[in-house]
Amino acid sequence: MISRKFLLAVLVGAFLCSRHSFAAEEAPSSGVRYEVRCPFWYSSTMEGESVLFVRGDGDDSATASLLFQPTRILQVSSSSGEVIYTEGRDLTWNLDTKEIKLPHGSRIVFKTPKDLRRPANSQRYALTHRDGEGEILFGSGHEYHDMQTVVTYEHARGAWTGTVPSYAGGQLPRTIKKLSAKKSLTVALLGDSISAGCNASGWAKTPPFQPPYQDLFVRNLEASHKARVILKNFAVGGTDTGGGVASIGEVIKAAPDLVIVAFGMNDSARRPAQEFRANTQRMVDAVQKAHPSCEFILVAGMVGNADWTALRQELFPQYRDALADLTRPGVALADLTSIWIELLKHKRYWDLTGNGVNHPNDFGRRIYVQVLSSMLIQFSCGQK
Repeated sequence: MISRKFLLAVLVGAFLCSRHSFAAEEAPSSGVRYEVRCPFWYSSTMEGESVLFVRGDGDDSATASLLFQPTRILQVSSSSGEVIYTEGRDLTWNLDTKEIKLPHGSRIVFKTPKDLRRPANSQRYALTHRDGEGEILFGSGHEYHDMQTVVTYEHARGAWTGTVPSYAGGQLPRTIKKLSAKKSLTVALLGDSISAGCNASGWAKTPPFQPPYQDLFVRNLEASHKARVILKNFAVGGTDTGGGVASIGEVIKAAPDLVIVAFGMNDSARRPAQEFRANTQRMVDAVQKAHPSCEFILVAGMVGNADWTALRQELFPQYRDALADLTRPGVALADLTSIWIELLKHKRYWDLTGNGVNHPNDFGRRIYVQVLSSMLIQFSCGQK
């Protein structure tokens, strides 16, 4: 029997992605460059890191923490990029901490912990907080985007100590051969609401209109390899690996050269890792039977909000390990899970979320882009 929590997790994603279609217009007024010049783990400049300032009970001011300790802050702006904030007037910081504070009279948006909750049964979906004190605030559009601030800053090189993605040219030789020969490459994407673009600012039709991660990934491949890349997106909000198996026929019809499989968030309400692995294997086998030369990137995605009772947090690393077991020549792993777990050791979930529970914001989507791009592009920007 399917659990109520599982249905809730699926319905949240399905409802979100039925509300908007992606807006193709762009106005990157935030100053953040969408193309990947150097992945953040190699760079000494962090571009457009998102934070949400919170003032706790009894605190003198609202604070937020950056991923790295800054040596120089270059720009702080609203997530839209339309408001540029000033050091001293709007924020303060020092060289000895990753924390930024808001002085009295700052124009930067901040919230209290109470603002980020709602009373029980007051929202369309019961996003029950794990401590039992009401529900997590749900953002169906750009609510979290509007509350967040983006910071561009310099920091010491080599500050990232977490997982670093590897170039996958050896595992995906046919994909690399096509790109290197500047031949057209067809990429099929199969996934859930994250891959459908939900809560990206472009999807929400709000500045800076950042496209979903897969479109930025395609842009990077075309710019780097000077080849045409055709994206066929079969992602549907609310789906899981079971839905992926059921719809694999559409992917087969597209005759792709490369398939990106990106599930896990909706599965994590109840599906054991062994079943998750088996469903993913079925998708790979079905496509390869029809198209033996097709290659795959299996995405171990971001983790959901640990404060939401509907998700089983222990399943995310289990899913990652299950996908790692499936890798072989022609099948590579994009490990977002390990990176997300490390991010959350330094930042709070509301710094990175697009809806409060299970979607990334624009900054999080750019991390997806950097991981995927690093698998098919050899960056030379100061690797250790």
